[in-house]
Amino acid sequence: MSESQSSRISTGIPELDNMLAGGLLGGRITVVLGATGIGKSQLGVQFADAGLKQEGERGFFFDMTSRGDTQNHNDYAERLVDWKLREMPQDFTGAAESLWDREQSRFDIAHLFQKAGRRVTRNDLDTDEYREWQTELTRKLDQTIRFFYANFVHGARRCVIDGVEPTDRPSDSFQFDLFEYVQHQILKKDAAWVARDLLRAQYRQHAEQVAAHEYDPSQLGCLVLCTTREVMLEDLIQRPLDSGDILSNANTIILMGKTRDGLKMGRALYVAKHRGSACSEQVVPYEIGERGLRLLENPGLH
Repeated sequence: MSESQSSRISTGIPELDNMLAGGLLGGRITVVLGATGIGKSQLGVQFADAGLKQEGERGFFFDMTSRGDTQNHNDYAERLVDWKLREMPQDFTGAAESLWDREQSRFDIAHLFQKAGRRVTRNDLDTDEYREWQTELTRKLDQTIRFFYANFVHGARRCVIDGVEPTDRPSDSFQFDLFEYVQHQILKKDAAWVARDLLRAQYRQHAEQVAAHEYDPSQLGCLVLCTTREVMLEDLIQRPLDSGDILSNANTIILMGKTRDGLKMGRALYVAKHRGSACSEQVVPYEIGERGLRLLENPGLH
């Protein structure tokens, strides 16, 4: 493996890493697009679990689903990789001092919008509900900063953002707004400045700890799992990729969808975009088994 390949972030699936010329690029966003049930969350679990081998720490999950259900991360993680996820309580507001205590601050998953109801776009709310939502969102943002920062200072270097639902106009989506905040105010920001946003008036008294727990944002990996209305891979491939902030800002886009061969249905993935790096042009079938997603061919670069 070359030096450039060894610095890549593994997806947890060697054949997919091979399609991506060694893996994902640090400090960049990877978007996975596909319909419900196509295997996105399983891929997310394998990606997060691969951090244990590559960085010495598993990644974590930030679930933006607001309908009350979840993406079954707990079941998948336990079944696929024998990992019991530790969930951050929805009302968690730990003291600043507890940030540096792993047991008090390191959680594997946060599902802060679980009881928010179906709030995806502004059209879901009337004027009064929108004001209430803005107030709630401000509080959730503080919890979001803490969740990400606490994971990063305790060694996690990869995150999976799940639960992004389809909308007619991406610009109206609360979820896209929240992702933009996470991307620019947490993932791309210098660690000390994230700490300042979180600790505020208490920053000075924790400055020594902040310095001791510094991390490099250019080494972070982020996988964003977006649900689509399109089910067939062919329809996803034909979909414009320059619509929506997440797609336009993504470094890598992986499409997952169903395929048809006569009367037989299957699943396949395609790397639609891998900016700044070579990638395979193949459409590769896969299956989901007891150990997760497995590619059925051994693709390489062409």
